[in-house]
Amino acid sequence: MERVKIIEVKKSIFEDNNADADRLRKQLKEDGTFLVNLMSSPGSGKTTTLKRTISLLSDEMKIGVMEADIDSDVDAVAILETGTPAIQIHTGGMCHLDADMTRQGLSELGSKELDVVFLENVGNLVCPAEFDTGATKNVMILSVPEGDDKPLKYPLMPTICDVVLVNKCDALPIFPDFSKEAVTERIHKLNPDARVMFVSAKTGEGFETWAEWVREQVKRQKENDNEPFYKEGNEYK
Repeated sequence: MERVKIIEVKKSIFEDNNADADRLRKQLKEDGTFLVNLMSSPGSGKTTTLKRTISLLSDEMKIGVMEADIDSDVDAVAILETGTPAIQIHTGGMCHLDADMTRQGLSELGSKELDVVFLENVGNLVCPAEFDTGATKNVMILSVPEGDDKPLKYPLMPTICDVVLVNKCDALPIFPDFSKEAVTERIHKLNPDARVMFVSAKTGEGFETWAEWVREQVKRQKENDNEPFYKEGNEYK
């Protein structure tokens, strides 16, 4: 009896997407455009964080935003109200963006004219972390009401992120069980190189540190001095 031929579909999908993402990242370097892939669970404050970031940086650099959702244009409308170019990407039921969807969005947005583009990925802590979008850097938002145990429950996302923004710190008095020390330790156990910043998009606490990080990264991208996330095959680096 002949052996059954097995096709590893998931592996093939990841390999194709990673290659596509590397090509996109190379193009972004050539264009001098810094692309941030912003990920989190629903309700963590991604859009509010972007609005606060825009208010700090829009006088210094040209910013664009891509909003990804399964449906609706609520977030894109909120960004457009700031005067910042934005487009809405509907994923057709998919719980993440991949490199090809990101490329299409950048083309529609006209990213070559922009210094930094923020991609607000679909809200969940699993699927977006599995697919390389071609972004220059990955950033995760974890909000205080979600609890300091989330890095333990969803370990992949902190592993691939350069920055973890712990948002809604103004709510710490309401959630006394949330430990800054514990969440930092858990994130660094997964990714010792991740920068953990405690912020509040509502009050502006900690946002100057975050804005300074963005400034430095945009400068490095212009100088062609950023290393890619995925360096060896499908391994997250």
